[in-house]
Order: sequence, then structure tokens, then C-alpha cells
Amino acid sequence: MGLGHHQRHLPLPGYLGSEVLKPGDPSGTEYHIIYRFERLSDLQRWEDSDELRDWCGRVESFQEGQAQRHVVTGPERWFVLPPSGDAPPPLRFKLVAITWLAIYPLITAVFYFFGEPLQRLPLGIRTLVVTLIVVPVMLYVVMPIMTPLFERWLYPRGPIEHVEEEGEGSEPPRRG
Repeated sequence: MGLGHHQRHLPLPGYLGSEVLKPGDPSGTEYHIIYRFERLSDLQRWEDSDELRDWCGRVESFQEGQAQRHVVTGPERWFVLPPSGDAPPPLRFKLVAITWLAIYPLITAVFYFFGEPLQRLPLGIRTLVVTLIVVPVMLYVVMPIMTPLFERWLYPRGPIEHVEEEGEGSEPPRRG
């Protein structure tokens, strides 16, 4: 039986797509399914749907152990999650601090190495070039390095309850 439901367009409001991530290790058996929705309420509607209950019933025999659920919204998606999948997302002020610590040196380095040629470009093009360099380096290089360095501060041991209201302009949650 195929697990191809993720390839179909779900007839649900706010559904943005999904993907299956295979284990990195060839002998691994842990797969992750990431669902993307426009709003948290859209995800909750999907989780309460008959289609999801039906699909979970069909794949239950393939499952080893209990399925785990993790919802990520907003800037915490930029960070590598700690080994413990049940850790709450970092507090917003911590995300702001770590993000600033990542962006400031990157922007400074871009202007140090490319400042003179960038000055010759119109402001819009200059900003485009800087962001084309800074954003990918931050997301793919700097944040994966910084998160383990600040893990104890970002993900302190012990329960922390922090719930945010869904608001206009909130970023789409991911499920994995």
C-alpha cells in the first residue's frame, strides 16, 4: 500500500502542501511527514478531519511505537530542534536575540568585503544582493551552528508553558 496521500491536493482551506522526509541513515526507519498550512486553525481542521483519521488507521500497522506530533510556527522554524522532540519552542525574545547575533556579523561581513562595489548599485539592487547573501547563509550555515551553542538557553530543562494566540499575519505552521 502506498503512502501517497501527501502527493494529492487536500480539499482543505489553507492547505499549502506536504512532504515525506526519509531517514538520513539507510538503515533508519523514522520518517517525518511535514504538513504546511496557512493558519494554525487550518491545521487543526485537518487534524479533526475524517480523511486524516482514515489515513492514520490505514498506516497504523506500519508504525513502530507511538507517533509523535510537533507543531512549529513563526521564527522558531529557523532553528534546529533539540534532540528531545517534546521541547517547547523557544521564547520570542530569545529568537530575536539569536537572530540578531546571526544577522549582524553577516551583514557587517558583506559590507566589509563587498561594500565598495555595492555602493555603486542603486539602493534596491544593493539591498537585494545583501539579502541574497545573508538569508541563505544565515538559515543554512549560521543558525544550525548557533542553535547547539545556545541550546541550553533556548531550550531550558523543565516545563515552560508559552502559548500564543493565532493572529493575522502569523506564519504557517509545519507539522513533522
